[in-house]
Amino acid sequence: MSEETNTAPESGDVPPDHLSVNPRSPAFNADALQRGVGIKFKERVRTDIEEYSISEGWVRVQAGKTVDRKGQPLTIKLNGPVEAWFEDLGDEPPVAKKG
Repeated sequence: MSEETNTAPESGDVPPDHLSVNPRSPAFNADALQRGVGIKFKERVRTDIEEYSISEGWVRVQAGKTVDRKGQPLTIKLNGPVEAWFEDLGDEPPVAKKG
């Protein structure tokens, strides 16, 4: 997975610009997910995000318990400001956001 540039100076301390929890996605990154990624969408911390893109300003969340014919959850795309950080860096981690 290629990692796009983030607004924070040290890219190892901020999550990738685009990340997905689905192993089938090209945006999947097990190492980043293992560290724990916190997401703030529209000024609210969210724990139900399936995929996000900081630079494009969107997140995908599961649409209820509905699944497609392959058993994958259906998701809806929501637009708005997205911020992400690694939860293993403590109380004041560097935040990746569109600047």
